[in-house]
Amino acid sequence: MFSCLSLFTTGRNVLLLAATLSSFAAHAQTPVRTTIPFDTDWRFVQQDAPGAEQNTFNDASWKTVVVPHDWSIAGPYDRANITERGGGYLPGGIGWYRKQFTVPAAEAKRQVWVEFDGVMANSEVWLNGHKLGQRPYGYSSFAYDLTPYLVPGKANVLAVRADNSVQPASRYYTGAGIYRHVRLVSTAPTHFTYGGVFVSTPQATATQAKVQVQAEVQNQSATAGSYTLETTLLAPNGKPVGTTRSSQPVAAGQTVTFTQTLPVAKPQRWNLTQPVLYQATTRILAGKTVLDEYTTPFGIREAKFEAATGFWLNGENLKIKGVCLHHDAGALGAAVPLRAWERRLELLKQVGVNGIRTAHNPVAPEFLDLCDRMGFVVMDETFDTWTEAKNHAERGYNRFFKDWWQADTRDMVRRDRNHPSIVLYSVGNEIHDNLNNPTGFQQYKDQQDLVHQTDPTRPVTMALFRPGQSKVYENGFVETMDIVGQNYRENELVAAHEAKPARKVIGTENTHVLSAWLALRDKPYMAGQFLWTGFDYLGEGDWPEIANGQGLFDRTGGWRPVTYQRQSWWGAQPMVRVVRKEENAGAGAWVANWTPTDFDTYDDAKVQVYSNCDEVELFLNGKSLGTKPKPADDSPRAWDVTFAKGTLRAVARNKGKEVATDELKTAGPPARIVLSTDRPKLANDWDDVAYITARVVDANGVLCPNTDQQLTF
Repeated sequence: MFSCLSLFTTGRNVLLLAATLSSFAAHAQTPVRTTIPFDTDWRFVQQDAPGAEQNTFNDASWKTVVVPHDWSIAGPYDRANITERGGGYLPGGIGWYRKQFTVPAAEAKRQVWVEFDGVMANSEVWLNGHKLGQRPYGYSSFAYDLTPYLVPGKANVLAVRADNSVQPASRYYTGAGIYRHVRLVSTAPTHFTYGGVFVSTPQATATQAKVQVQAEVQNQSATAGSYTLETTLLAPNGKPVGTTRSSQPVAAGQTVTFTQTLPVAKPQRWNLTQPVLYQATTRILAGKTVLDEYTTPFGIREAKFEAATGFWLNGENLKIKGVCLHHDAGALGAAVPLRAWERRLELLKQVGVNGIRTAHNPVAPEFLDLCDRMGFVVMDETFDTWTEAKNHAERGYNRFFKDWWQADTRDMVRRDRNHPSIVLYSVGNEIHDNLNNPTGFQQYKDQQDLVHQTDPTRPVTMALFRPGQSKVYENGFVETMDIVGQNYRENELVAAHEAKPARKVIGTENTHVLSAWLALRDKPYMAGQFLWTGFDYLGEGDWPEIANGQGLFDRTGGWRPVTYQRQSWWGAQPMVRVVRKEENAGAGAWVANWTPTDFDTYDDAKVQVYSNCDEVELFLNGKSLGTKPKPADDSPRAWDVTFAKGTLRAVARNKGKEVATDELKTAGPPARIVLSTDRPKLANDWDDVAYITARVVDANGVLCPNTDQQLTF
């Protein structure tokens, strides 16, 4: 039964290949970096296609698609599908993509490569029949140098094979295909490496900051040269605040790291309420000629964890009030337009959420851009498994960990380390490898060491699983961790810290119950928590369910009673919401309506009110049912109400002043459908999206929660 249903529609920026190439040609007149979106005009087939890597292969019968493209979400949902429970019972298999393109003849003297933000999964990539490489982990971003096999001025064919036919490969939905953005990049032979510019702020006080720039310069020309690195910092208003230069030789075929430090007086520091961003524009010069240029957004901020007092940002002691998020967006699958993520983050902000855990893998890079701009702190996570498999994912990343963990970890950290939102890395979730032996110790230490080597500015954790069984609090394992993270069992984490107060602790996965919140609220040393989960996600549901339903929000962004309760604990603005038990005398679920399914048998309404205000007064049809103060333990205020049709209204007050109200009205028979949208206009861009909500209401506009008419769109 549906009374309220959300849909979405997208705008697509369909660029003609000719226009893209003419842009490339225009940029190619100057010896600086060009970055061209490479998302349009891919040919696709959902099957294996032996020989499709060859230029002569005939793909005329294939579909033309725009990437990001998740072919699995098109379905059908079927209990017999090989992805099973973890994949939401959606299809798995093999898909091929081919793209024909031409670059100007002038590119023969330059370096050209392709950047993939993610291909799911076990991808193999060819250019003109030459294999460039393979990548098992579908969440990793990677780049391939096209230069050795590129034929400028003539047609070239880029071919990609994505194979997720070996299943079950994940406990949650992965998607399938080239599900993230692709770019074509061109530079001079001497250029910055992929992910090789790292901007950090080793000093970030209110009066003075030091910005450190480390830039890897690669010389792929035939001769050695002396090169200058020039860095200019731009303030959030776009005005320059400093420039520095340094020079050193780089031999042919070698890569050299330049390090520079620039002072910034009275910096505007990045924080959760004013997430301001600076920019560092780095240039490589040979004499006066600019060979490469790269702009890095970054934030000036000081983030740290203390054993006794938890998390600090710019000298302010904050609780991280976080949620875990998977990478799918319901009906959109894994190919998620940026606006869909922005809308989700806006909803989480309303509840009071200030932190995100990327559960349990690298996310799309533009998602982290959003967290930077919107003011969230992030725990950036690498893996759900190491070498040991998990139920419903027996053929997952555990097959590849030993050979690929270093590349996947390094590439994620190099890609993400400039984001001010990231304050913590995690190298695993509920890992089933034995952590009570030297091998387990070494596996963790190797990963932590690699993260520190790649980014020495942030601590590392992992989400521990049943530490009482693994003995990690007794065998010294947690003493090797920068931050001790544990999923659930908050009392164990509290006891672990209080037994050894030097341990820094954080809840890496937590439920919605009151006791979990109080463990964060009342323990100064508890740095934060990440709820399971922020939004419902595909997978981890037993047929006929195709999704996990433990989110604060459902897959369309619909609010739930637990969402209102969380807002009463975490939200900064005064709020009040009323809910009741769905069935008589306290049976059933909590619902936010005053329309029972059976008026004849519904008499005893158990009512709860969620509010962060000093006092709440409840009224039924204008008659007061009493006023109740805010409980010391943040529990909801409860009333036992004899049901009567009409209006149930809650009034919240602070210091005697009315600051928030909420009311539930009894609905009559369904009368009409009302459509609304979260935005009136769409840009002609794949990343824009609008959500349309259809509400079934009675003659007075009251939502009908129990209507069972089927709506067809």
